[in-house]
Amino acid sequence: MASGKQTPRQKMINLMYLIFIAMLALNMSKEVLAAFGLMNERLETSNKKATENNMAFLEGLETKASEDAAKYAELYADAQQIKQLSQDYYDYLENLKKSMVAEIEDPSDYQVMDKSDYLDQKFFQGDNLAPEGKKFMEQLTSYRDKVLGILGESFPEVSAAVETRFKTGDAEGKVERRDGVRVDWINYHYEGFPLIASLTNLTSLQADIKATEEDALKAMLQGQLTEQINLSNFSTLLEAEKSAFYSGEKFSGSIVLGKTDKSAKPVRADLSLDGRKLAEGKDYELQEGGVKMLIGAGNPGDHVISGNLYYMQDGQEKEVPVKNSFSTISKPNAAVISADKMNVVYRGVANPMTISIPGIPDNKVNASAAGLTRRGGSNYVMNPGTGRTVTITASGTLPDGQNITTRSEFRIKDIPRPSGSVRGESGSVQMPRANLEISTVGAMLEDFDFDLNLEVSGFKFKVPGQPTVNVNGNKLDARAKSALARARRGDAVQIFDIEAYITNNKSYKLKKVSPVVVEITN
Repeated sequence: MASGKQTPRQKMINLMYLIFIAMLALNMSKEVLAAFGLMNERLETSNKKATENNMAFLEGLETKASEDAAKYAELYADAQQIKQLSQDYYDYLENLKKSMVAEIEDPSDYQVMDKSDYLDQKFFQGDNLAPEGKKFMEQLTSYRDKVLGILGESFPEVSAAVETRFKTGDAEGKVERRDGVRVDWINYHYEGFPLIASLTNLTSLQADIKATEEDALKAMLQGQLTEQINLSNFSTLLEAEKSAFYSGEKFSGSIVLGKTDKSAKPVRADLSLDGRKLAEGKDYELQEGGVKMLIGAGNPGDHVISGNLYYMQDGQEKEVPVKNSFSTISKPNAAVISADKMNVVYRGVANPMTISIPGIPDNKVNASAAGLTRRGGSNYVMNPGTGRTVTITASGTLPDGQNITTRSEFRIKDIPRPSGSVRGESGSVQMPRANLEISTVGAMLEDFDFDLNLEVSGFKFKVPGQPTVNVNGNKLDARAKSALARARRGDAVQIFDIEAYITNNKSYKLKKVSPVVVEITN
């Protein structure tokens, strides 16, 4: 405006010009407020759509969990936790927004929301935070930390996004303004702002909550799908036309990749063996990874298992066809008899034996010998008596009526001579007098194929220059300890005529137990 003396008309023009500039500024402010309002409306619309999408996504995960708890139950539980945390925080922000516009007659009139009084008074008390301001920060940080805790290290990309969305400044909770001054994060974002700007900011936080829900649900399902197709859940399987081939016959089969995930349990099965329908619980059991067959091998020849397995997929049953075969071997001409513990049997010991004839069920095989007892199936126990050998006879009848009889002779040996022991050591032992006084005298079979439990019922104890003491039991008695007290350093104390027995076969007379010599070291 011109300087110097001005006419009344010029003064009037200048005043009108100032009023015009103020009106332009006022109009610009109203347009900015309206723009914030429109942005807030779009965010709220987007949040409603995100809520619907996330709910549908969670319902899909719930369906998966009901179909396959092993894969999805834990993920669904985590998703529910995140959903509840998100809903609680979202509702807190929504209630805060409603209180901000409670006294505004028309909440859609954004041009009147130009004041900052509401949040300034609610969040701040001078230079400090008011209780509501502290609660606002606690709600934000609590939601962020709890969601990160649920995600753990399994979903690093989602965790990084959560930290970015809900970051509250640097380590001290500060943010640097343009003028270089560092202020608290909540002051930087909410102090002195128009009401509509703060309202939009809160709606943006709600959008971040919905985005966090979506990212977590997608990552959980995506991660599980990746795990399902991971090669660690597969193995190579041999697929052949039949399970047995004759000598000289050409093998026909392929090596294929098969899924062996134990959580792949069918919901039901419809199976037949050679055209005979199989019953669940009697002929087969559903289990994680497939079906456990409970059928017998049947008569010699080829057998076919056919039908369908049914799995749940996306809420519907999907069938997988089954057609497999196996062969039962026939026409053996000799029995197979083997001793599980070398080619001899020991007197006084329950010797495990396996007796079977290929092509004949175990319950149709008869085996006999002195001291032979059947445990079940092809498992037997031989308790030989007197003599130097025992002959086992095995017989059975093939389906075609042919009789198979085989005899096998085994040598009978006595249990080797046990060695006396003190403190688990045999032969010549060195130890202090005090140790010998409390030690246990035992008997042991060194390098013997059977683990027999031997106990000592008595022994003789000789200290040089002292009378021999007869001891009952496996520890020194008062008389033996008295004799031991007179032993000198370097004396060789003898423990001999050790009487031992097998705890579960006291009638068997063991060979004489070798003595133990203990050199006193003090």
